[in-house]
Amino acid sequence: MAMPTEHRTPLLVLLGWLIAVPPCLAETQQLVVEVSGIRSAEGNVRVSLYREPDSFRKEDRAFRLLSQPAAAGKATLVFTDLPAGRYAVMAYHDANGDEKLNLRLGMFPTEGYALSNNPKVIGPPRFDDSAFDLPGTPAPLSLPLKY
Repeated sequence: MAMPTEHRTPLLVLLGWLIAVPPCLAETQQLVVEVSGIRSAEGNVRVSLYREPDSFRKEDRAFRLLSQPAAAGKATLVFTDLPAGRYAVMAYHDANGDEKLNLRLGMFPTEGYALSNNPKVIGPPRFDDSAFDLPGTPAPLSLPLKY
């Protein structure tokens, strides 16, 4: 028995929507971050991910934050379920475990740190200098710490 025409149209619209929309909505990405040059196993390695220029380097306003116990050498942290977009990353070795990047004279990091794109920094780092597009960034993102 054939379905009445008035019932087929909504079904076809729903079927078309299910086929066309999920690739747009469900596209999430993974970002693997490799932090290298960690001097000791003291404290934690913290990696923050930013989407907005005005929140960059303000860890309490990060889009996402990952932290794990430090190990001398290298650490790998993975951000999952990220929507496509423009991001910047900051990582640091929180050697004393106080959950902040310690600064000398309020400007110079006293703990190892790294920024995506490894920009040359004169003054406060800018979002645009560290920003990259996801998808499109190489996997994994390599961040060598500077002490």
